[in-house]
Order: sequence, then C-alpha cells, then structure tokens
Amino acid sequence: MNLPNGAMVAVVDGEKLVLFKNTGHNNVALTALANPEIEERASGSAGRGSSEANPDNDTQAEDGFAMGVAEVLNKWALGGKFDKLLVIAAPKTLGELRKHWHKELSSRLVGEIAKDLTGHSTDQIAAAIEKA
Repeated sequence: MNLPNGAMVAVVDGEKLVLFKNTGHNNVALTALANPEIEERASGSAGRGSSEANPDNDTQAEDGFAMGVAEVLNKWALGGKFDKLLVIAAPKTLGELRKHWHKELSSRLVGEIAKDLTGHSTDQIAAAIEKA
C-alpha cells in the first residue's frame, strides 16, 4: 500500500489503540503519537448470560472500546486533526468500528487492514502496510 506522507495510522483491537503518523515520503516510516483516553461505551444488555444472542461481558467490553475509539476518531476527523487515516484492526473490531464511522471520517479513510497488529513492533506494522 502506498501510504501518503502525514497520514495517521490507528492500530486497534478490542482493548488497545496505538496511533502513528507516516513520516516517510516514498516508504512507510511510522512515528508514534500520544494515545488519547478512550471512554468505553456500554454495548448490549448487561447482566445477561452468554449466548450468541447475548454476548458475554468480554465481547461487550471489546465492542464498547471500539465504539469509544470510533467516537474519538470521528471527533478528530470533524475537527480536522488528520486529513488521511489508515485503520488496522482485528477483523471483529474493524467490523464494530465501521458501524460507528461518521461520514467525514469515512471520506478521510485511505485504507483498512483487517489484522490484529496491536502487539507487534513498529517495524512489523510498517511492513504489513507496505505488503497490503
């Protein structure tokens, strides 16, 4: 993937958000950014047993975290904090994020990669972007 210089990269799973900025011109060179405080949102019905219709508490917490991440990124998109955004997220988390994207954020997306890379090094993340 050819990632534009200055693009923000959000690497997300159900529990963690890591942000980078691409500082490379003809290659991917990621510089870590400060991570915002994510307010987890409640999702689903609390207090019910686990089943397909009623996700367990871990699933609800992960979905709530994804909603919180989407809220922050939407706010930043509306405030002009970034022009271009690449999202790398665990497949389930990416699906939850998509449900909450504002159309302004969607217009700034330059790509999505459905992989869980939150535990990987910056170099491994950059390599995954270049291969995408």
